[in-house]
Amino acid sequence: MVLNTINYNDKYVLSTVFSEDFGCVTYMVAKTKGKSTKVPRSLFSPMALLAMDVDHQPLRDIQRVREVQPILQFYSIQNDMKKTSLVFFLSEFLTRVLKDISDSKLLFDFLEHSAQILEMTNNSIANYHLVFILKLSKFLGFYPNLEDYEQGQYFDLLNGEYVSLRPLHQHYINQQESFALSRLHRITFENMHRYGFTQQERMNIINRMLEYYRLHLYDFPNLKSLDVLHEISC
Repeated sequence: MVLNTINYNDKYVLSTVFSEDFGCVTYMVAKTKGKSTKVPRSLFSPMALLAMDVDHQPLRDIQRVREVQPILQFYSIQNDMKKTSLVFFLSEFLTRVLKDISDSKLLFDFLEHSAQILEMTNNSIANYHLVFILKLSKFLGFYPNLEDYEQGQYFDLLNGEYVSLRPLHQHYINQQESFALSRLHRITFENMHRYGFTQQERMNIINRMLEYYRLHLYDFPNLKSLDVLHEISC
């Protein structure tokens, strides 16, 4: 899965890819256009799923691609502003989160499945990023306990669980937001369109989930694309 692509020089771009075999890898891709090229630059769009023949040298920081083919064409994502804005946000998010992750077959399968769902679904995607970010935390080792909620509790972001008394530290969610968060553990990609949150509730939840990631991952920054996501009413 392509995470992001940036300019390197006049002839090449650098594309960061999370691969099934090697984890997070940076590849050099020529800007050459034409039907004869075996590595079309146009295929390296955010979250694109590609079958890649690569020349992988373990000691290199930047790898080379021999040939590439799309696994799935993103017609819906490219033509739907809401899906495009989601992909733009998730691209930045995944680039930060997966930068130090090595190979993981289960994680790759999750990313591939998630991208396929986003492309193919015709239902509301308003809650897609909430489901995605929550499920991803399971692969990273800090999946929160959202099942044991009781009315009036607080969610402790440091320990990833609900507590009856307000924590002495500042990293917790108030009672109202904790109730909204408690609904997430029942949401899946298959039923996410059935759950109604107000736009403000959704913004609060995603902000708190990113705070949760920030507390459990080293050097996880604020995401610039979050403001763009908030501006798009799903």
